[in-house]
Amino acid sequence: MPFVYAYRFFLFFIVVIQSLSHNVFAQYSYTEPRSLHIRKANSPILIDGLPDDEPWQFCTPVGQFIQQFPFDTAQASSQTSVRITYDDKAIYILAECYNAKPGKYVVESMKRDFSPKNNDCFLVLIDPFDDKINGFTFGVNAYGAQREGLIEYGGNFDANLRWDNKWFSAVKRLPEKWIVEMKIPFKTIRYKYGLSNWSINFVRSDVATNELSVWNRVPLNFNYASLAYTGRLIWDMPPRKPGVNISLIPYAIGGLNHDYIKDETRWIYNGGGDAKIAITPSLNLDITGNPDFSQVDVDQQVTNLTRFSLFFPEQRQFFLENSDLFARFGFSKIRPFFSRRIGLHNGEPVPIFAGLRLSGKIHKKIRIGAMNVQTGASSIVNVEAQNYSVAALQWQAFGRSNIGFIFVNRQGFEGWRISSADYNRVVGIDYDLQSKNNKWIGKFFFHHSISPQNNFNALAHASFVRYSDRKWSIMWNHEYVGKNYNAETGFVPRQTIYDGQQNIWVKQSYWRIEPMIEYSFFPKSKSVYRITPGVYNSLYADSVFYPTDAITSLYVGIQLYNTMYFSFGYNELFTRLQFPIDPSGTGSKVLPVGNYDYREAVFSFKSDLRKRFTFNVSGAVGSFFNGLKLSYGLTLNYRIQPWGNLGITFSRDEIWNPEPYDDIHLMLLSPRMEFTFRKNIFWTTFVQYNEQIQNLNINSRFQWRFLPMSDLFVVYTDNFNTVDFSSKSRGVIIKIVYWLTI
Repeated sequence: MPFVYAYRFFLFFIVVIQSLSHNVFAQYSYTEPRSLHIRKANSPILIDGLPDDEPWQFCTPVGQFIQQFPFDTAQASSQTSVRITYDDKAIYILAECYNAKPGKYVVESMKRDFSPKNNDCFLVLIDPFDDKINGFTFGVNAYGAQREGLIEYGGNFDANLRWDNKWFSAVKRLPEKWIVEMKIPFKTIRYKYGLSNWSINFVRSDVATNELSVWNRVPLNFNYASLAYTGRLIWDMPPRKPGVNISLIPYAIGGLNHDYIKDETRWIYNGGGDAKIAITPSLNLDITGNPDFSQVDVDQQVTNLTRFSLFFPEQRQFFLENSDLFARFGFSKIRPFFSRRIGLHNGEPVPIFAGLRLSGKIHKKIRIGAMNVQTGASSIVNVEAQNYSVAALQWQAFGRSNIGFIFVNRQGFEGWRISSADYNRVVGIDYDLQSKNNKWIGKFFFHHSISPQNNFNALAHASFVRYSDRKWSIMWNHEYVGKNYNAETGFVPRQTIYDGQQNIWVKQSYWRIEPMIEYSFFPKSKSVYRITPGVYNSLYADSVFYPTDAITSLYVGIQLYNTMYFSFGYNELFTRLQFPIDPSGTGSKVLPVGNYDYREAVFSFKSDLRKRFTFNVSGAVGSFFNGLKLSYGLTLNYRIQPWGNLGITFSRDEIWNPEPYDDIHLMLLSPRMEFTFRKNIFWTTFVQYNEQIQNLNINSRFQWRFLPMSDLFVVYTDNFNTVDFSSKSRGVIIKIVYWLTI
């Protein structure tokens, strides 16, 4: 059978990669990590931002931070001294951040989950399993705003900041330095009991000197959060189990919504909650009952000139912890599991009765995840009740690499009976490659779907490898999705094409080949930091490898020491339309089937991020199918330090088509106001004027964090038609969430 042969080939391929990882991938120069000993505090510590508590006097400080940017071989000009200790309940960190250039501190605002590049801040990266793959990050800026997140994929990308949890901090600002004191409860993080060596690193951002420094050296060509380059945290005795660790998170919601099109008024009221139960210090059980999955924050809209669906990230609390364990399978556009499929049907909400989710580590090298969610029937969208189950296993092998297995099941019901003809399943195996020095990363997977019919060619496979060092970045990627691959609880937008003449969606097999090569120059200049030219190609083809979409890009990026950035590029594009389509998505006259070659020149510019007023400019000019296109965008932001931000994002697409086709003019305008009156009181107003979908949306949200992780939200929304500015809908919602830890 094709599935069996493909599976055997996949296992053989992993053996080959394993052999390479002990030869090619193992050849590198590695600096011995620094070590830090942590000892138990002999008396209580008050979190007030001052170093005068007795336990700090007995802690040996560590310093000698090294630059990560702009150079990774020089000592930091703005040095940092760190002390760390613990008691039975928490880890304590004290950092004294000295200023090389005394003056006003730079922060975006007091808003949570700030960007380290735009803020004077201090971060700690913690890998409690010492596996160099997953961990936690906690940070504080110079005015006391907090930032926490989950480190995934070895820290090659920024942390998952949608994860929130309880911890405490305080800041004191002095003329020559600022001091941050942090308390991270053991109940907040997940760790393996009995492990006396953890991985840790400290990061300091000093915006005035445009310097990012680290305690343990991280090469500049990698993300500062790379867990491959953490130091060692050595405990005098392994931390104890935190005892009973249960968090109860009830919520209540009430509000009113009026639909002006239907002239209907609907009262909104609901209640329910979540529970987080630590089975072990490293294994967590999440339970949800009658959850409210409405988002108090709105998705940011974009103008979509592609023929395919866009991806919006998950923001719902129940799915966030250890989310990478489920979401990392496959690629960004070949996902066997996408949690936003649960509780939604064609964009409309479906009631969710309850859900269970078990996730975490059962061994230093083994992570597991199991999820089950039951939804109810909905007469509004004409859908029966569904049960969603996901099981994932990840085994760390060959150093920092791992092998993962996933099983996804959607089971339909007829009333309250299981339907024998309404189900969809996906099984898959993934191999994630990460060399010890992080220069080689990659992914290889094979997935197969199982449905009531059409199970031949119901597979997807791909390979991705990237090599990065100080000067070179070389990437290769291939993808294949079979016509009958059916990931109904996933996200595979490229597989389905809309046939407007017959008003049906058509599934097709496709291949993708995607190579890229970049080279970085570091000129001897006082203003230019790095120049990076590159070549990129992405080719999509059908089952017989006849091209359907392609882009070839030549580009160069120029990065300055003052944080300014320029880029210029030239793109050659090709599209084979298999069905007549209106690529603008506005209902204009459709283009005929055929091959279209077109090209464009692109540019972008980012201003100095250290200034209170910043702006980004981008543009593209060239042809577009059978017409001409000019696209341009502008983002402006003014920082009212430290209490707020005023910003506006503007984009415009001008498409001029020959007769008899209509010219298209699309604008997206998004003003945004963010004010932080105190560290726990926030007000955000976000307006989105979108001509493509003819909608003007106003979302104004007030948030009061009256206790750690406990919030009161008041959200006002309004929608108008952009043609005549008539009202579509208007509503206000009040939501209260309380986080109780036992």
